[in-house]
Amino acid sequence: MWAYLRSIGRHVEWMEDAVAIRFSTPESEGVGTTFETDTKVGPLRLTDQMVVTSWEPGREMGIRHTGVVTGTGRFTLAADGAATRFSWEEDLTFPWWMGGRLSGSAGARVLKRIWTRNLANLRHHFDRPGEAAGPGEAAGPGEAAGPGEAAG
Repeated sequence: MWAYLRSIGRHVEWMEDAVAIRFSTPESEGVGTTFETDTKVGPLRLTDQMVVTSWEPGREMGIRHTGVVTGTGRFTLAADGAATRFSWEEDLTFPWWMGGRLSGSAGARVLKRIWTRNLANLRHHFDRPGEAAGPGEAAGPGEAAGPGEAAG
């Protein structure tokens, strides 16, 4: 799974809200990598600026959002029996004109639906015949563990 996730430019393949990703550093992976993501949620469009803050191959990728939307995000991978558990955490602050802090609001419900679909898209990538997980990683059927986790 890490072999696929580490390719940040490919996140548009499974993140429905990510339209395009452009790197602003020569590196496309590792701590210090910066990139912009064109994001679309319904009629709203923006360019999300991000920097990679943690990078532990096979285990974790941390992101800091530094543009109009600010906050942090983190993907973690952990062994879960014969599979790999993928967890996704986000703590974001939106400008007032986009609803401000979204906890408990209609915006939070919309983002939860989008991120749940994103997790399903990611899982689908590994459920397809002929798709293999990276070395030492397992992918396969599993139940979604919550809004920010998927077993695959």
